[in-house]
Amino acid sequence: MECFINNQLDKALEPALEKALRNLLQEAARQEGVPEGAEVSVTLVDDAEIRRLNRMYRGVDAPTDVLSFPLQDEEEVEPPIKGEEGELLLGDILISLETAARQAAAYGHSLEREVGFLALHGFLHLLGYDHDTPEREEIMFRRQEEILGKVGLVRG
Repeated sequence: MECFINNQLDKALEPALEKALRNLLQEAARQEGVPEGAEVSVTLVDDAEIRRLNRMYRGVDAPTDVLSFPLQDEEEVEPPIKGEEGELLLGDILISLETAARQAAAYGHSLEREVGFLALHGFLHLLGYDHDTPEREEIMFRRQEEILGKVGLVRG
């Protein structure tokens, strides 16, 4: 799976963080049976930008940690959106690096683990997972921990 990382912050992204994000999402794609030619985009933004997007798309005037925008809709009657032959455009994941840093400090784990968790959370939403009921939340969160464990991004 192709993973595009877009850094919209004023400072450069640590190469190790970018590499960890790519590895995690590629492993998640393998675990979930996502076709080889699939594409996902991860954009790192600040709190002001994610607040603007959260207000625009969800009607919530506050920063959040992650937003995802799927290009596929499992309920669509139309064929899935595709790029060139063999490519599947999954969607976009936006992460506030400022919020991720605060959450990592609060939870006592690395920024790499927190950003990985948020990226994976957004990625699973792109694949149709949700946490809108207790049953679906249990399935999604268990899957997140399984995949994070496979790449060594465990809590603590």
